[in-house]
Amino acid sequence: MRIGQFLKKIDAFPKIVDIEVNKTFSGALLTITSSILMTFLVVTELKDYLTPQITEELFVDTTRGHKLKINLDITIPTISCDYLSLDAMDSTGEQHLHIEHDIFKRRLNLAGFPIEEPKKENIQSSTSAKLNETKDQKSKEDEKPVCGSCYGANHNETHCCNTCQDVIDAYRERKWNPNTDNFEQCKNERKLEGEFAKKAFDEGCHIFGTLEVNRMGGSFHIAPGRSFSLNHIHVHDVQPFSSSKFNTSHRINKLTFGEEFGFGLTNPLNNLEVTSKETAIMYQYFLKIVPTMFVPKEGSPILRTNQFSVTTHQKSAVAISGESAMPGVFFSYELSPLMVKYTEKYNSLSHFLVTICGIIGGIFTVASLIDSVLHKVERQIRKKIELGKFT
Repeated sequence: MRIGQFLKKIDAFPKIVDIEVNKTFSGALLTITSSILMTFLVVTELKDYLTPQITEELFVDTTRGHKLKINLDITIPTISCDYLSLDAMDSTGEQHLHIEHDIFKRRLNLAGFPIEEPKKENIQSSTSAKLNETKDQKSKEDEKPVCGSCYGANHNETHCCNTCQDVIDAYRERKWNPNTDNFEQCKNERKLEGEFAKKAFDEGCHIFGTLEVNRMGGSFHIAPGRSFSLNHIHVHDVQPFSSSKFNTSHRINKLTFGEEFGFGLTNPLNNLEVTSKETAIMYQYFLKIVPTMFVPKEGSPILRTNQFSVTTHQKSAVAISGESAMPGVFFSYELSPLMVKYTEKYNSLSHFLVTICGIIGGIFTVASLIDSVLHKVERQIRKKIELGKFT
């Protein structure tokens, strides 16, 4: 009995017996309001609990050996694919001769609709691909295959240069400056250019795919004309036209670097459309690439990608004094030494339960205090009405 009496004394929840219960209209309104608010906060907290939280960190990038994957999808609406070349350069300004790529070109009419199925692009000989195919077909039909001269740039006796681009590539690998006017292959191909010149400005071009380059600063561009190096300067031969004929309006449907996982990435050039009323405009995009790592919840692989910021510049490529320029769309990029790391985490169950208890208890306590004040005010008003002192 003594133990029972002691336990009764420490009861934190004493019971009041035979108390009069008086339910009021204000109390009912307060109950409904509190219930709605309580339900809303509980549902919001539950949604927040089920949604993974993303933490962000910034640290020095020490990763090595990864290739830089460039995903591009660009439309040039007023220049034929036959007169557009895609070139990639390293940080020293030298053209990449051997890179892994999966680039396609699709011919478009001026309304933007496809004319034929996309064809895989040969980056080293993009502008002369059609001419080379035509020449090869004629060679097979009219004469036996002949080993073309490389004009001293051949690697060995069996090395043949059957196209103009073969000669240019052979010279480029030896770091010689080619003069295409001296090459018979180039002279023959120029005779065929008249056939393609008729549709140079009657078609558009859709260029899309991926490039994989070394993880270092560099650039790539889309510009009219056959590209080659002359006195260590990268130039484009746009014959039989002049540079002022080309309108380099363009639409960047997509430009990203690395894998795409759709969370928190900054790719500011996606869906950018640039329309120019002038011709021979050089569009330059200077990109600052920030390596990014995404660490998902346990059991999922780590994703590595990149995001970037951009500044733009444009200028006329005609009659520029003191500087060299050519019409086209040019992208220069450099890698940031810092990496952004996103980590996906879930809230703990204990944190969720504590929060729910806090919501229910807090609203119930505040509602009780408000109800008490309202009830007291109501009683005072009634008492004054009974005494005839309420005005």
